[in-house]
Amino acid sequence: MKKVALFVDIQNIYYTVRDRYQGFFNYQALWDELSAEYLIISANAYAIDSGNAKQQAFQQTLRNMGFNILLKPYIQRSDGSAKGDWDVGIAIDMMDAAATAEVDMLVLLSGDGDFDLLLKRIKSNSGLDTLVYGVPQLTATSLIEAAASFRGIGKDLLMPR
Repeated sequence: MKKVALFVDIQNIYYTVRDRYQGFFNYQALWDELSAEYLIISANAYAIDSGNAKQQAFQQTLRNMGFNILLKPYIQRSDGSAKGDWDVGIAIDMMDAAATAEVDMLVLLSGDGDFDLLLKRIKSNSGLDTLVYGVPQLTATSLIEAAASFRGIGKDLLMPR
């Protein structure tokens, strides 16, 4: 069984699934699907900490599944815009995981095209394959092309209504 490290861009998955399907992503279904095929060595989920009780309960649910939750504070700018981005943190953690001999493949949940260069670099530096999950219509083509494999998030990975 291949050993994998899992990296979840929670904000990206939340908004793309909501926008495309008007629903919520089912992390347990993802965990079940991946653990049937692979041995999950580590699972990081990256989120913004707004102090919201529902969000904290969701994060605890993910911890109970086996995810390590990494939080950044929610930053409200003086112009009213907000900042909360984990791209650099995810990239560093994926590079670190690729540099170890612990895993055979990296799994990324995100549709963000900014990660395409990262996946190409991981492949060229370590030879590791990458698997990307994303909403097909909202995942950057460059990210899909940079991954060794792409799995579209469809209704089978949504919470039941």
